[in-house]
Amino acid sequence: MDAAIMTETKPAREPSTGLIEDALFTRIKNRVGKAIHDFNLISDGDRIAVAVSGGKDSYSMLHMLDTLRRRAPVRYELVAINIDSGYRGYRADIIEEHLKEHGFTYHMEKTEHYDIISEKRRPNSSYCSICARLKRGTLYTLAQQMGCNKLALGHHMDDFIETLLLNQFFVGSLKAMAPSMLADNGVTTVIRPLVYVPEKEIIPFSRNNRFPVVCCCCPVCGTADLQRKKMKELLETLERDNPLVKKSLLKALSNVHPRHLLDKGLTRIPS
Repeated sequence: MDAAIMTETKPAREPSTGLIEDALFTRIKNRVGKAIHDFNLISDGDRIAVAVSGGKDSYSMLHMLDTLRRRAPVRYELVAINIDSGYRGYRADIIEEHLKEHGFTYHMEKTEHYDIISEKRRPNSSYCSICARLKRGTLYTLAQQMGCNKLALGHHMDDFIETLLLNQFFVGSLKAMAPSMLADNGVTTVIRPLVYVPEKEIIPFSRNNRFPVVCCCCPVCGTADLQRKKMKELLETLERDNPLVKKSLLKALSNVHPRHLLDKGLTRIPS
């Protein structure tokens, strides 16, 4: 694989979840379970690669999938995969220690993505887009190498909604994310189990369980995605008048009426 150094996959053991099982835990667990049921995200015999970046979302997803795995009527396996893009100061060792402590099967992948981005990125082009493409391609490759038929990504409810608005406002398309879809490689199925979980629940859940959140150390971290930040601010403003606006927007993604849209590929417009 280009610009990647393979590392050894560590064995798993079966410890307790070690999570604080309070009302917030139960609420998130139920939301993830509902998403798995509604969109048929997991089937018997699945081996799932779980992308773990060191952020609150991926930690929460990994632990919830593991919690449900212990209680599920179907059998499935999890393999946590971390991609080190080569950003200076990135503490992959902290992530590895957490995975080891909780008995996860895991794989740490060191890459030269930062050097590739520095060389290939065009002036004034998006730093995040090329980084995401490189990381996603490596995840697909590793999922196949690890014998995983599915790849779990930690996008939560707010990500779905913000992406919907971003595409409408800045791209001119009516699309968001899919909770389950076949990747471009035609082999790996990408799943997003946190689709029903709002970010405002993930933040305290991660803090309460003391997940060792690690900064990506990207040179533009915190400043790159200004458009998404604007969407967050817009939604916060709308929520003050309508606290259910996010739930309504998420519901809209599963309540589509093609006859009332302008896409000629969906419906014929009478002449």
